[in-house]
Amino acid sequence: MTTPLRSVRRAGSTALLAELSDLSDVMALRVVMERDRPEGVQELVAAARTLLITYDPAVTEHDRLSHVVTERAAALPHTRDADQQQSPEYDPLVVPVLYDGPDLADVAELTGLTVDEVIARHTTPLYTVAFVGFAPGFGYLVGTDPALCLPRRSEPRTSVPVGSVAVAGGFTSVYPRSSPGGWQLLGTTDLPLWDEDRTPPGLLVPGRRIRFKEAR
Repeated sequence: MTTPLRSVRRAGSTALLAELSDLSDVMALRVVMERDRPEGVQELVAAARTLLITYDPAVTEHDRLSHVVTERAAALPHTRDADQQQSPEYDPLVVPVLYDGPDLADVAELTGLTVDEVIARHTTPLYTVAFVGFAPGFGYLVGTDPALCLPRRSEPRTSVPVGSVAVAGGFTSVYPRSSPGGWQLLGTTDLPLWDEDRTPPGLLVPGRRIRFKEAR
């Protein structure tokens, strides 16, 4: 049987790491595991090609969990559909954006689009948070219009303002706090995406759907 699973290996004494063919397979497996968590599974951490699964060794063990992961990964080509990419507990989040980013004009020039066309192409898709990385709450969103799949800036900025909405490498994201960064900045949002007093603290959690709406 064809399977997108490349390997399953130990990651310490309480986790295993599943390596898959591509990001879409990682997202699909994460949703399948989230919807019907095997006994003892504690956390599912997605990345671009891997899914880290932590577990309670008092409840389950590596070989048993590895068998479950292998079976579910093998079934992905027959069970995956678009709806599986979204965690069921979250409704789509609308993020208002003031398209005033310092790279907006450059992005328009690079793509051969007008500024209005760039905005339209960025606000049209329904995005999905594929995984979180780089910094707490920094979600990598898939669904970006192909015309806006641009490389990172040749010279990263030493400080990117909190709430900056950006594209790079085929992804879209929002900087949840001020930090260095090299993505192309399209605009800003005043929606607080990271709050340590909130549960969960980040709004951009894996599997959540996102829409960007122009704020005028």
